[in-house]
Amino acid sequence: MIPLLTPDEMRAADARTIAAGTPEATLMDRAGRAIAWQVRRTLGGTYGRHVAVVCGKGNNGGDGRIAAAVLDGWGVHVELVDLDGSVNARTERRVARADCIVDAMFGTGFRGSIDGTAAELVALIGSVRSKAGARVVAVDIPSGVDGLTGATRGPAITADLTVTFAAAKPGLWLYPGRGHAGTVTVADIGIALGPDTRRAGVVEGSDVAGWLRPRPSVTHKWQSAVLVVGGSAGMTGAPMLASRAAMRAGAGMVWAVLPGDAARRASGTEVITRSLSDEGARVLTEAGAVELCDLVGDSSSRFGSVVMGPGLGRHVETIAAVRTLVACVAVPLVLDADGLAAVAGRFEMLAARPAPTVLTPHDGEYAGLRGAAVGDDRPDAARGLAAETQCVVLLKGPTTVIAAPDGRVTLNPTGTPALATAGTGDVLSGIIGAFIAEGMNAFDAAAAAAFVHGRAAQRGGHTGLLAGDLPDAVALVLHDLVEHRGGARSGDHRGLEA
Repeated sequence: MIPLLTPDEMRAADARTIAAGTPEATLMDRAGRAIAWQVRRTLGGTYGRHVAVVCGKGNNGGDGRIAAAVLDGWGVHVELVDLDGSVNARTERRVARADCIVDAMFGTGFRGSIDGTAAELVALIGSVRSKAGARVVAVDIPSGVDGLTGATRGPAITADLTVTFAAAKPGLWLYPGRGHAGTVTVADIGIALGPDTRRAGVVEGSDVAGWLRPRPSVTHKWQSAVLVVGGSAGMTGAPMLASRAAMRAGAGMVWAVLPGDAARRASGTEVITRSLSDEGARVLTEAGAVELCDLVGDSSSRFGSVVMGPGLGRHVETIAAVRTLVACVAVPLVLDADGLAAVAGRFEMLAARPAPTVLTPHDGEYAGLRGAAVGDDRPDAARGLAAETQCVVLLKGPTTVIAAPDGRVTLNPTGTPALATAGTGDVLSGIIGAFIAEGMNAFDAAAAAAFVHGRAAQRGGHTGLLAGDLPDAVALVLHDLVEHRGGARSGDHRGLEA
């Protein structure tokens, strides 16, 4: 797990380290030297190289000035540009001839929007980067990016490399900040991190590989069985996508239960389909819910998890049936799509469940559940919903956030924009259900599923990716993870760009 510290937690770690006897000047010197070394690597050497270091006030600018002095000592031609000055023709010439530009204007404590001279410098740096091919190295975080949320509220530096210290910051992994950071390198400068690093992190392939349990030599299909509840008139594809994904993710047995004759129309694969009483309504009804309670209403049920919601619809009878099931299902439950709509405003029902629950909202579903928009601070939003519901929350988005009721958060580094297509969320729910049925705890299962789901999309690798393409890719991703036990830091920025 790549540890994450918020800007406030980072300041506290700085203070602890200084109080323990490491002078602030020593930390700054180490930071400046780490920047200089990364710039040298970026340039491929020092001979004949030009570097412009743009410095603001405070520690960020101090780090930049030390880096400039070190580079100068190595024979690099260094132009030091101070944020207090004005942007004129001479400034433009000094920056324009740089092979590399170091952004040391604002650090992770920056809030608000960049304006004035700083905004002009951001525009100048961007122009030199795009037109002349200069590389841009950001100190701690690209200027203009919020270190906590990744938000940009005005001009912001786009870097090729960001050198951050002690631990990565959430704003480097949350969009749009993640799109400004480039490759992220964490430099160890001797800061004592303390217990804060256990609260948040970025999941890696090696984590997922460690959570995946090999099947025992003596096993049978019911030891990892998943029940998928979904479907309504014209919506049988969603539960079948979830079911197929669960099988490809390792479930030994999957039943898809659908209302009325939908089960017959959806049959014909390894997934077992079962019809529920629908009293002619062609939707899940209370009668169907009673049937399901007989299957999963006891903790000794043969099913290891239930996935509920894909394609259910929002008929008034269906909403009542879902609430009945939420109360009676005694095994771990994954609530997705229309299943989420049924529990809006019923958080006490979720908190009272005897077994773990995973909620998988996108931003719109989150707003429907909680009556408020997600906002800029996605980890905080996910934590809040997890605490209120006592559920694991998987908040879907460009960087998916997984939160536990106890405040732990993980960010998922994998995925592509190709996942923005119908049915991919159903696939994700099926993977979560399979991982839980195989023995993972709900929090790890949600984090692992998001990672595998995103990596499967990367493996698909095209704009025309269909949700139906993902399950087969999931099986291949799992094979790779187990075969190589996750590889080396396989979830980091460098891996994503390769």
